[in-house]
Amino acid sequence: MIPLTTTLRINGLSSGATGLLLTIFPGMAASLFGVTATLPFLATGVFLIIFAAGVLFVAQRPNPTAVKWIITLDTIWVIGSFLAIALLFSAISGIGSLLIAGVALWVGLMAVLQQKGLRSLATA
Repeated sequence: MIPLTTTLRINGLSSGATGLLLTIFPGMAASLFGVTATLPFLATGVFLIIFAAGVLFVAQRPNPTAVKWIITLDTIWVIGSFLAIALLFSAISGIGSLLIAGVALWVGLMAVLQQKGLRSLATA
């Protein structure tokens, strides 16, 4: 099994990389989604950078309360992603829907692995 600290680092680095891409290239993201508005991508990118910093901070010395918050935020992201696909399906491109679903699956995997890591932390 992957150690909790490793999973948190992967989560933080992947969130941070995605956040940087969205803040640096919001027009490209909007184009992939078949929309013109760039502000939602920029705002999501800023959120992800802040989230990533928090996750990487927690990864240095994980404590159960902080890890539970990260798992909760990841779970909310997954639920929100599938709601976004359902509500925006006709307004965004098929590639956009696939990207949202792909990221949601990745974030869901991070939540599952973090939950398993949290259990092993409790038994240690």
